[in-house]
Amino acid sequence: MEVPSSQVLPASQSEARFRANRLRWRLRGAWTWPVFALVTVADALVMRSLPPIASGIRLVPALIVSAAANLFLVGALAPWLSRRLAARERLPRGTLPPPAEIRLDRVATGLLLAGVLGVVAAGLAARPLTVSETVATEANATAVRDYVLANGSEEYQRNLGSANTIRLGEGYFRTCVSADERSRALCLFVDTNRRPVDLRRDRSTEPNEQWLGRGGTP
Repeated sequence: MEVPSSQVLPASQSEARFRANRLRWRLRGAWTWPVFALVTVADALVMRSLPPIASGIRLVPALIVSAAANLFLVGALAPWLSRRLAARERLPRGTLPPPAEIRLDRVATGLLLAGVLGVVAAGLAARPLTVSETVATEANATAVRDYVLANGSEEYQRNLGSANTIRLGEGYFRTCVSADERSRALCLFVDTNRRPVDLRRDRSTEPNEQWLGRGGTP
């Protein structure tokens, strides 16, 4: 049976319709990179506000870390997961699957959003440790100040502002207050895990930098 010529689309019109349909698909799937930019900034802000490590993290390093992690999600994990989903997909008879780039875009966007939740969860999980370290640091500073004011010479008392602390373990510090001659210091080992806080004067008068340089141990 011959198809009426009115129902046959010219090649140029058919190609134009194909391109229009493909453009609509692309526009529907063009979410990955805008979401990538927003999520990278959001991740960095979350990491700065809820740092996953006790020492905290500044905004620029947080941006670098979040950008690298999100690039891994988009460039490596999303394509692999998209192919796996396509291989397992079962569509009703007569239903065409979405173009591969659309599926990839949806998977990548989902992974980026899930990554934000992961960063928030990591920050919340680390928060008790961060708070604990902050409390220990403040307890160390208070104990050293009280000790120097009660037992230190006038020289060390007027140099309290030079106090320098290194962390030797969880809740355990070595804090040094410099003398007028900066090559000497009054140094204390401080254990904030004990109640009351335990202080032990170090017989070495080396500041922390020199003490660490020669492999000092408590």
